[in-house]
Amino acid sequence: MESAKRILVYLKTETSLLQCAKFVQGVTGHFSPGSQDRATVNCGLDHNRLIISDQPFSGSRKANLQRPSFCPMKNLTAEQAASLPEEMKSRGVDVGVAILVQSVNKRVLLTRRTKELRIFPNVWVPPGGHMEDGEQLHEAGLRELQEETGLNLQGANLPWSILGLWESAFPPLLSRGLPQRHHIVAYLLVSSNETHYELQEKLRPDEQEVSACAWIDPDIAERIVAAEEGVKDSGKKSPGMQTSIQITEVHGRALMQKDHAVSTLLNTAPIDGEDTERVSTGTKYALGLWLETLRREEVT
Repeated sequence: MESAKRILVYLKTETSLLQCAKFVQGVTGHFSPGSQDRATVNCGLDHNRLIISDQPFSGSRKANLQRPSFCPMKNLTAEQAASLPEEMKSRGVDVGVAILVQSVNKRVLLTRRTKELRIFPNVWVPPGGHMEDGEQLHEAGLRELQEETGLNLQGANLPWSILGLWESAFPPLLSRGLPQRHHIVAYLLVSSNETHYELQEKLRPDEQEVSACAWIDPDIAERIVAAEEGVKDSGKKSPGMQTSIQITEVHGRALMQKDHAVSTLLNTAPIDGEDTERVSTGTKYALGLWLETLRREEVT
């Protein structure tokens, strides 16, 4: 359920005043030249607004902002934008938070959304959701983590960082319909001092939102990230590679361990028709940034 007070995205550049982002506006394109899909920005919360700027400001953090090449907001024609309902065009761009919990033995938690959810059903993502009035990014992420998985890390004072920002729309491709949702998702990394085995024991997933959980190691993350969108069976035909991982499926209040095909996690966004079980494109982006942090740690 959405919060009564929505947290919206506001944009600022060196040559423009602070303005509320429009629903039909490509946020990434606002900061990237031409049709590029990535920009380096500064972001921070101020009075329940997520401000994104090309200049540093008080309390801001530098972050990468990215969208997929097929982002509906990038490819929306003027005619398509005009055909959207007026209440949608004036809606603004919402803020979402997704949290990657990293165990001390370098695993991160992904959850599979239930088939009954209207937005991205049956898709693997980190725990996350909307922000509430007065929350900071990490507070929202830890609250959503507890609500969806039962993991309560809110009082642990664990180190966290912004991995990156992702421009997300639903449906994810125009071939599957005009956009109904437009978010900037802040992907956060929280480093736990427990192993994934210890964290696993504390999982109590909400069966209305989560149908399964999995702890992803760097090798599997590499394969997920390498699965190229728009390329059939990308990464699936790798001889000698691990073919299954263990996941925890949710059956009411019961949790069941089972083997699950890695190939399912390598599925990509279908051009049309029903969505398929896969790791979301934004999650692939976040996993890539997580792998970069591990490489930097190895160097230092």
